[in-house]
Amino acid sequence: MFTLNNISVAYDDAPVLRKITLHIRAGERVVLIGPSGAGKSTLLRKLYEMQPDRCAFIHQNYALVPQLSVFHNVYIGRLDHHSFFYNARNLIKPHPRERAAITPLLNTLGLLEKQKTRVNDLSGGQQQRVAVARALYRKAEIVLGDEPVSAVDPHQSDAVLDLLKDQSPTLILAMHDVDLALRHFERVIGLRSGTIAFDLPAASVTQTHLADLFQPC
Repeated sequence: MFTLNNISVAYDDAPVLRKITLHIRAGERVVLIGPSGAGKSTLLRKLYEMQPDRCAFIHQNYALVPQLSVFHNVYIGRLDHHSFFYNARNLIKPHPRERAAITPLLNTLGLLEKQKTRVNDLSGGQQQRVAVARALYRKAEIVLGDEPVSAVDPHQSDAVLDLLKDQSPTLILAMHDVDLALRHFERVIGLRSGTIAFDLPAASVTQTHLADLFQPC
């Protein structure tokens, strides 16, 4: 699905990723962990740039349209799949087919009663769940997510991650909650200072690995 061989990325001549070599197969569930500034978001963006037509992306800042309803923000996930006239019609009166596809997602994410609410009137956690619903509604081969449960209530985080794992053919997330990441993912990639510190099965990640990964620079 992805092959990176000795890839480096810099912004304004400042290196962010350094000589990354990485292979991710179709069907994998992979989580990126590491301290702030380690390069997790940059690596996700690089992966997206490699195959944008096959990816759905859950942005850290949600990237929603605040003036539109929850329903229409989810529908935006497949705008490019339809004609201008079909999209315009759905903006005025959603087609039953789209309601049938979107309503179950909103129900599972606890947003069904908010489907007509403007996103601007939602809490941060609710907005984040809308962003998750939009990515899943896109039905992409690959779902990439940058801290997709960071604003979600702790008791809901497990359910959101379970849904992402269940409905994403291939899933790659960056997460700051290490315990949650280790509990939910089979493969863990630790990033530090723009390099891969380790790439291991979750069961093989030790406290020593984590202490080294998060030690002060």
